[in-house]
Amino acid sequence: MKTLELREQIAEYVDQLSEEKLLVAVDFLAYLASKEDDATEELLKIAGFKQEFANAVKNVQQGKVISVDKLQRKY
Repeated sequence: MKTLELREQIAEYVDQLSEEKLLVAVDFLAYLASKEDDATEELLKIAGFKQEFANAVKNVQQGKVISVDKLQRKY
């Protein structure tokens, strides 16, 4: 995929997220931006990361997630 296509796909995903999920996404994106080269290399070195990340994106799209509130209450 080209950069523009990737950005468009990201925008589509972002438009589907709740406020809670947007907070998680913005934190993750801020982390990636601050560690762009290092973080990308580290993540891509993890065996199976690309597939697991793709699975996570699908889970978010399908609403198969746990809210931050539920996690905080549990832990």
